Amino acid sequence: MKFSVSSGLVLLLSITAIFLPTGLRADSDAGHAPARPSPDWLRSATVYEVFPRHFSPAGNLVGVTAKLDELKELGVTVLWMMPIHPIGEKFRKGDFGSPYSIKDYYAIDPNYGTLDDFKKLVDGAHQRGMKVIMDIVANHTAWDSVMMTNKDFYKQDAPGHVIPPVPDWTDVAGLNYTNAALREYMITMLKYWITTCDVDGFRCDVAHMVPVDFWEQVRDALIQVKPDIMMLAEASKPELLTKAFDVDYSWPLLATLNDVMLRNAPAVKIRQSWEESLQQFPQGALHLRISDDHDEARAVARYGINGALAASALMFMLDGVPLLYNGMEVGDATESGDPALFDKLTICWHPKDRPELRKTYQQLIQLRKDHAALRSDRVTWLENSDADKIISFTRTDGHEEFLVMINFCNRPVSGSVKLLNVASFKPVNICGVNDTATGDLPRFQLNGFGWRIYHRAISK
Repeated sequence: MKFSVSSGLVLLLSITAIFLPTGLRADSDAGHAPARPSPDWLRSATVYEVFPRHFSPAGNLVGVTAKLDELKELGVTVLWMMPIHPIGEKFRKGDFGSPYSIKDYYAIDPNYGTLDDFKKLVDGAHQRGMKVIMDIVANHTAWDSVMMTNKDFYKQDAPGHVIPPVPDWTDVAGLNYTNAALREYMITMLKYWITTCDVDGFRCDVAHMVPVDFWEQVRDALIQVKPDIMMLAEASKPELLTKAFDVDYSWPLLATLNDVMLRNAPAVKIRQSWEESLQQFPQGALHLRISDDHDEARAVARYGINGALAASALMFMLDGVPLLYNGMEVGDATESGDPALFDKLTICWHPKDRPELRKTYQQLIQLRKDHAALRSDRVTWLENSDADKIISFTRTDGHEEFLVMINFCNRPVSGSVKLLNVASFKPVNICGVNDTATGDLPRFQLNGFGWRIYHRAISK
């Protein structure tokens, strides 16, 4: 499901960047309670969202399992499986229905396969060093859900009729979390998937629409079963990250990126959005960095190939956890979001005249794996000569430093960046970088939607 948010953001200083007139370090006291500690494996993760219906021609769990080796080779460490439960038929939208209209939380959609198929998928991922999280829709169910025998589980209007959570969401019925029995039912169900299939966590749909205290109950219950469980909130709500969730969506940053790429907002808005989020969220809060998912038109359709790569460079090089969505690594442009959510549109795995995007993503993922500086929470924004078009920042862990520059304009831009020790920075070779003339730092030349990554060791 999707939630509209306004832009949001921040500012962190690394050891070497002293050119910002004002600044706030990520480890400074911003007056917030700390975020709950997240598992180490999550902080270094690359998440891959799988829509099984679209992922393979078969459109089932076996089709996902067959590609685990490819996902492993790409560098994926966490598979997020979109809902795998049976879909309601009453008030269904489209021919197939939304996977977020769930008929039975304890069952597997027969179109996807069997419980044993899902166990094999999870086991296969674990054998390859990958984690698996399930998409859980706790806010609502299908109208013909097996839970409808208990009307008190549902939100009702004054005359006592069950109602949808949002008037436009006509294919689902809202759940009522003032009911203690419902809470117990849902928590027991989540435990079932951990104990039965050994899943590693949950992505929680429209988490902001479910009471925070319920999610805190969930967390307390699930860590008794699996202590390093991962909880991802589809939300941008600071209080969810203090006790309940490990990571949420960087929706404000995505909204700002769309404003820059689609509506000609100045690129400096990206920095401002990041800075605002730093001020608003708990210290050390972790965000899922997204440019593409099942609620958006595909990034290559929104931004074009080069623009989509520029957006990915931002999301992979910033702090947080980057996301790849269902064929993004081959530049799949098959429609996403409404109405594609309700029908079947298989990924085109071999699109014509696409660059080698898989290699680009593979190298970006490997860069994060190889360098702790890119997994730290230290981001320093640098001034440059054209902030309306160019963003520039560094990432460091005190031992090494990366400089990232991205042109969010479709025309070439020349300029300079304020930076010390320029001579020690060397360009990092990444396949598919849309940039042929980089210039000598601190000067730069970037093609339209061009980007460059530089690296240096920090001498002691």
